[in-house]
Amino acid sequence: MAPSIRLSPAACSLFDEPLAIAVQGLSPRQQVTLRTSLRDETGELFQASARYRAGDDGELDLARCPALPGGSFSGLEPMGLLWALQPQKPFWRLVKRDVQSPFLLQLDVFEGHGERPGRLLAQAQHERAFLRDGVRRVPVREGRIRATLFLPPGDGPFPGIIDLYGTGGGLPEYRACLLANHGFAVLALAFYDYEDLPKGMKEFHLEYFEEAVNYMLQHTQVKGPGIGLLGHSKGGDLCVSMASFLKGITATALINGSVANVGAVLHYKDITIPPLGINPKRIKVGKSGIADIIDALNNPLEGPDQQSFIPLEKAECCFLFIVGQDDHNWKSEFFAVEGSKRLQAHGKEKPEIVCYPGAGHYIEPPFFPMCAASKHLLFGKPVMWGGEPKAHCEAQIDAWQQIQAFFRKHLTGKPSGTSSKL
Repeated sequence: MAPSIRLSPAACSLFDEPLAIAVQGLSPRQQVTLRTSLRDETGELFQASARYRAGDDGELDLARCPALPGGSFSGLEPMGLLWALQPQKPFWRLVKRDVQSPFLLQLDVFEGHGERPGRLLAQAQHERAFLRDGVRRVPVREGRIRATLFLPPGDGPFPGIIDLYGTGGGLPEYRACLLANHGFAVLALAFYDYEDLPKGMKEFHLEYFEEAVNYMLQHTQVKGPGIGLLGHSKGGDLCVSMASFLKGITATALINGSVANVGAVLHYKDITIPPLGINPKRIKVGKSGIADIIDALNNPLEGPDQQSFIPLEKAECCFLFIVGQDDHNWKSEFFAVEGSKRLQAHGKEKPEIVCYPGAGHYIEPPFFPMCAASKHLLFGKPVMWGGEPKAHCEAQIDAWQQIQAFFRKHLTGKPSGTSSKL
């Protein structure tokens, strides 16, 4: 029997779902190298490889067989060939731009454990999709709003969430649509560098975000009385500002967010919050040319920088802070702890803080490969994001469950039995 690759699900799976990989028809105890390849929409190649030895029956099941040293990872890692994917181009991050098309994953099995691939024994292709059947993708151009709404299959109404990314700008949709697959109505909201929105990150007006909140609150498919906010990085502090000043927000989840306003002046009615100061002298650049910016921001507890601290004690919602303890973009854990102190000092409920050792800045949905360093738009050079690939991958899987459980509990009133696995 010729060797063949067995995948489950066979032809297509959702990107945040596990994929079971096995090889059958090998010789007993045969040494093989497995390689995965994936090209993003710009054509950039990501690859991972691992060395294995088949069992006595010639079967190789990645859920039972540990990878041997010498590849992209070692040990028992059923999903290692996905989370260990690395770009062949330096400082490149895997991003999904068109969620309506899947990523195509190529799997190859080669003979032996050499530095160069041996004879090709088997290959297979598999689609990693972003939209579950029946999820509706609705472009939104109402008033000033530039967004995309994702609605789950069925009649609804559904718990509603606004999803914000960080300083990359544009309109990333992949996290919003993956969340909609799990039963949420999610609005991916652009806030700069998209269509007719401002090109740069100089100042933001909270009235724009208020329009988006009101759009969701009035939508017939969105279950009231309030909605949730999900923000990563700069999107996190925008969510804190929205929760602090706007009505109709019940739950706010931050992924490595800040409780100080960062990077741009924020206006709302007659209120102005300046951005937290930056000291470029505190940026460290290593021999590789990669900058470590973790100490660049000033302390929002000292001097005039206190004006940048967002008054989150005004918020009428519950908070969840997801923290990568190896985040090198800024001090996410410090921000979470100070936000918690501020809330409790004003008699508010203590927020949930979930910390992940070994996780970096870009905590994405499950099975996105960790991005250790890439170009930072504000600094104009590659910066390190932090993280250790295996720990980061485990954090992404757990954080995804935590976020969904948090929103289910506060937006539907139904607790879900998820507890942290880390």
